[in-house]
Amino acid sequence: MGKQINLSLIGIFLLSFSIPVLSFVAIGRKLSVPSGLASSDVVDNDKKYMQDKLEQAKSNLLRLCSGESTPSSEVVKKQVQDLEQEAEQIGVGQCASLNGVLSGEWELVYSPEDITRSSPFFWAFQKAFPENSDQIFAITDVIPAPVKDVGPAIQYIDLDAKTFVSRVKVATLGGLATSLMTTRATIIGEEGFDGLRLKILSTKPEDSTVLQRLGPFGKLINENSPPFPSGEALERAVPGSSEVIMKTTFCDESIRISRNADQPEEPFVWKRLAFGSDNFEV
Repeated sequence: MGKQINLSLIGIFLLSFSIPVLSFVAIGRKLSVPSGLASSDVVDNDKKYMQDKLEQAKSNLLRLCSGESTPSSEVVKKQVQDLEQEAEQIGVGQCASLNGVLSGEWELVYSPEDITRSSPFFWAFQKAFPENSDQIFAITDVIPAPVKDVGPAIQYIDLDAKTFVSRVKVATLGGLATSLMTTRATIIGEEGFDGLRLKILSTKPEDSTVLQRLGPFGKLINENSPPFPSGEALERAVPGSSEVIMKTTFCDESIRISRNADQPEEPFVWKRLAFGSDNFEV
């Protein structure tokens, strides 16, 4: 039974490739109050200086992640660290699991591994099969473009409805076959100030171009075929493996930095596409 479940999980994986306190002294600056300038003006000026530094750190990170060439992980980690340090000094972007700013539509701009690994399904898969997952991932990761092309990756988060949807576009054969690998999860609770516990529910390739070529019949299959109950299968294989924790160490109106709690040293960088959930197609 365990082997059959394992094969089902491996099959759905392979299917995806076929179809605080404000500081008033800034580092390196010596504050003095010029004659005629109120101390409150100095505080305001210093706060603006620190806010400007944060905005610059955000711009630097987005520019780095959006460039034509893929930056090294060490360079990205340094930029992420700089941003988080600037944000912490002025109390911006923390406590993401306790405020509504995390809700919205997000597009991945940097992944430390293959883009598919931004999906919490793969976090859960690694949790369930720690010895085998790296070998399986290695097989698919080395497939070059245009045989396999991945991206964009979009996530939809609704803290009120407790829903989490991850979509990763996967194209094969030079774009002849594409699909959106969609993982749905429920938010079952908070973990501290910056963590959300997610429970994987299902995984399904949606909007398959192969099925679309079949006309109305293909559309009927595309829209009505049931998703694979990946969460249930994971639980049968290894109890508890369907639950993962996403830690968000920075989140504001434009950028989110999240991590798999089991690999906290590897940040995923996201840019916001929309607030709220009114326009989500989930």
